[in-house]
Amino acid sequence: MSREAERSGVDAVMLVVPYYNKPTQEGLFRHFVAVAETVGCPVVLYNIPGRTVIDLTPDTLGRILEKAPNVVGMKEATGNVLRAQELERRFGSRLAVLSGDDALTLPMMSVGAKGVISVTSNLLPRAVTKATKLALDGAMEAAKKAHLALVPVHESMFLEANPGPIKAALAEHGKTAVKIADAVRGPLVAASEATRKAIASALDTFRAGGGEA
Repeated sequence: MSREAERSGVDAVMLVVPYYNKPTQEGLFRHFVAVAETVGCPVVLYNIPGRTVIDLTPDTLGRILEKAPNVVGMKEATGNVLRAQELERRFGSRLAVLSGDDALTLPMMSVGAKGVISVTSNLLPRAVTKATKLALDGAMEAAKKAHLALVPVHESMFLEANPGPIKAALAEHGKTAVKIADAVRGPLVAASEATRKAIASALDTFRAGGGEA
């Protein structure tokens, strides 16, 4: 699939930690290196143990970085700023750490992360970009204000399993010319009415505070 994606013209591929089969750290090392060696494009790894059960440890990541020079980034979604801090300390400019949790974007950027692979940005791209750019520019007080204004929206996006809430939000509140369908494949289900109300309330609060999409 990565080879096909590269042939189709993608700028990079993102590889999630394999789920269900619970590989060892040696298995993770061999898997990611094997895929990275088959493509020439940049590779971003995606560590989200809450969904995959297995955690890609920093030691194993270090081995991968030594063997696969085109592994350039990590979508870090352990929900632990200490992990982001450790990756920054150990790997520095060799690895671009990207937040995998919208609500942790600013805390992670404060210790060196380069940005976020975001859910909320599908709905509020300008606002998420603004908050992230302010942090990258070192304007941390302004970044904090922009980030905290977004936190209730971030939280509403994860009241149920992603992508149910964001699809509901885009279908009901999105500004794109063609709105996304409010549908997910089973066993996921569309967002509940309670979650829809929470999303609407969070967006009302955000916009009442002067927030822009």
